[in-house]
Amino acid sequence: MSNSKIRNMEEFAAVSGISRPTVSKYFNDPDSVRKSTRSKIEAALEEYDYRPNFYAINQNRRQTKTIGLVVPNLADPFFAAITRIMEGLIVEAGFNPLLLSSHGGPEQELANLESLRAIKPAGVLLAPLGRVSAIEQIAAFAEQIPTVLFDANLEGVGAAFFGSDNQRSIGQIVEYLCRSGEPPVFFEMKHPVNANAYRRQSAYVEAMERLSHDPIILQADGVGWDFEKIGYDEGRRVIAQQSLQSNTVLCSNDRLAIGLLAAAYESGLQVGLGDKSSLRVAGHDDHPFARYTCPSLTTMSQDYEAICRHSVQTILELIDHGEPLSQRQETLFSAQLVMRNSA
Repeated sequence: MSNSKIRNMEEFAAVSGISRPTVSKYFNDPDSVRKSTRSKIEAALEEYDYRPNFYAINQNRRQTKTIGLVVPNLADPFFAAITRIMEGLIVEAGFNPLLLSSHGGPEQELANLESLRAIKPAGVLLAPLGRVSAIEQIAAFAEQIPTVLFDANLEGVGAAFFGSDNQRSIGQIVEYLCRSGEPPVFFEMKHPVNANAYRRQSAYVEAMERLSHDPIILQADGVGWDFEKIGYDEGRRVIAQQSLQSNTVLCSNDRLAIGLLAAAYESGLQVGLGDKSSLRVAGHDDHPFARYTCPSLTTMSQDYEAICRHSVQTILELIDHGEPLSQRQETLFSAQLVMRNSA
């Protein structure tokens, strides 16, 4: 391996004996050049240990001012609210947002990224599925196209991640529920689709133990994004079996809580504060419907505005600079306790 430092593609083309356009063509699509030429370029790559700046390549070959915006499920009002903010910020910056839904499936998530790659976007904002995402393929995509993650983190993937501080927010709502009534049981899905659920469970256990209470975890069967139905079905079951070990339930997310509220109503239980109520229910996220449930749902409100603004601002900086950040950014924003009538 040569010790000489190759600073850019022009220098690499000169030392490899291949024309600059041919080298550029290879990096855009290795199969687009002849096999003998490809072998010569790859041998030079080994000798000089050169790695092109794919961010700069993307900037040079950009044909549109499109920023891809990929979310797990657009049918979820939570993501609809976030993307509405992001779309406005993208348009305000003079770019065109292209919104895609992964429909809860890792294959569709990868298909979305491949579709974006084909149109040569300026950058991509991605809320990954998380636990079931094809991390290696997403990481490879993010090495070629400026990518910022939000909502769910994939360690080391993309230039930056912006999300909610689940550790702090769950700790805060557990403390409130313990202070205002019986310590809560934690209601979650047995097979969650989002890695945030694991962080929230861990934070619940830690908070309960810190407050000298035994953590009790109630796991609901069910797979997929139909959280309300899963919360409703499991809620009906545990209420009928009288297997709740507390009159306070903290749900992993608001959509599960909405299902549980419906189950409690149909089971004849009154939810809320006061002597006449037999159950308290709380959630997390401040889902757009949380304030309109009956009773209105106590929850932790994520700072949507900050997550959206920082995500868009960072992708714009990457596009403007034409190169990756010196190191990956990871920023978590605090949520706010919203006390409503359910707890």
